[in-house]
Amino acid sequence: MLLVASQSNASSYLRPPPQGEEILSRGGYITLAVIMAAFTLPAIVLNATVIVVSLMNKQLRQPLNYALVNMAIADLGTAMTGGILSVVNNAMGYFSLGRTGCVMEGFSVSFFGITSLCTVALIAVERMFVVSKPLGPISFQRKHAAWGVALSWAWSLIWNTPPLFGWGRYELEGVRTSCAPDWHNRDPVNVSYILCYFLLCFAVPLLIIVASYLKLMYTLRQVSKMGMGCLAGGAAAQSEAKVARMVVLMVLTFLISWLPYATLALVVVADPDAHISPLLGTVPVYLAKSSTLYNPVIYLYMNKQFRQYAVPFLLCGRNPWPSEESEMETSVATNSKVSPS
Repeated sequence: MLLVASQSNASSYLRPPPQGEEILSRGGYITLAVIMAAFTLPAIVLNATVIVVSLMNKQLRQPLNYALVNMAIADLGTAMTGGILSVVNNAMGYFSLGRTGCVMEGFSVSFFGITSLCTVALIAVERMFVVSKPLGPISFQRKHAAWGVALSWAWSLIWNTPPLFGWGRYELEGVRTSCAPDWHNRDPVNVSYILCYFLLCFAVPLLIIVASYLKLMYTLRQVSKMGMGCLAGGAAAQSEAKVARMVVLMVLTFLISWLPYATLALVVVADPDAHISPLLGTVPVYLAKSSTLYNPVIYLYMNKQFRQYAVPFLLCGRNPWPSEESEMETSVATNSKVSPS
C-alpha cells in the first residue's frame, strides 16, 4: 500500500492537473514563463560575463572581486537551475520532472540561493572593513576573501543537504511549477529543520548584512559631512566611497528581492493555518529568483574599470566609450589591497 501511494505521489509530478483543478489559467502559466525568461536569459549572459571577464583580466582580481565573482557563480547556478526549469515548467503548466527532479531542483536553487545570500554578507563585511576600519589598521586581504568564499559554499551545503537524508524535505510550492524547502509540513522533524534553516541561513546572514550596512552608511554620511576627511587618500578615498555605494545598492536590491520570500516563509512557519493563495505565494518566489539579474547590471553600470573590459567582451570588441578613463574602483584604497605573499 505504501509503495502504491508513493508511486501515485511521484506520478502526480509527471502529468498536468485534472481539468478544473488548475491553479492558474493556461495564459497565466505562459505569462509566468515569459516573465522568468525575461529575467533568466540576461542573467545567464551577464553573470557568465562577470566570471569570464574577471578570470581573463588580472586587474580585476582584487579581494572584493573574489566575492563578486562568487556571487556571479551562485547567481548563474540559480538561473541555470531554478530559472530555466521555471520557464520550462510554467510553459508546460505543471512540474514535469518527477519527485526526484523536484528534490534536485529544490536543493540546487536553495544551495545556490543561500550561497549568494552569504556572499552578500561577505561583500557587506568587506566594504565595512575597508571603509569604516572598525579594527583600526587591519585590512581585508585576498586570503580573507578566499576564506569567506569557501565558508559561503560550505555553510550552504551543510544546511541544504539534510532534506536529502530525511531531516526536512523539498516540495512543490506556489503554483506548483517549482520546488523549495517544505515550509508547510507540520511534522516535528520537518519543523525543527525549518526553524534551524530559517535562523541560520536567513536570519544570521541578514543580521550581518544589516549591521555592516548600517555601519557603512554611517561612515559614508560622516565622510560626506567632513569632505572625505576621515578617509585618507583624496581621489582614492572618493573611489572607495563610490565602490561602497555600489555595494550598498547591491545589498538593497538583494534584500528587496529576498525579504518577501523570507517573510512569507516566516509567516507560514509561525502560523501554519494562515491562508496564502498559491498565486500570492508564488510572487515572492519569482521575485527572489529575479535577483540573479540585478547584481551584474549594477556592477556593469557603476564600475567603470569592469565596464572597460566587459563591454568589448559583450559587443565582440566594440566599445561605445573608447575614451573613457578606467577608474580602479575595486582596488584603489591601500587597505583593500593584498600585500605580496
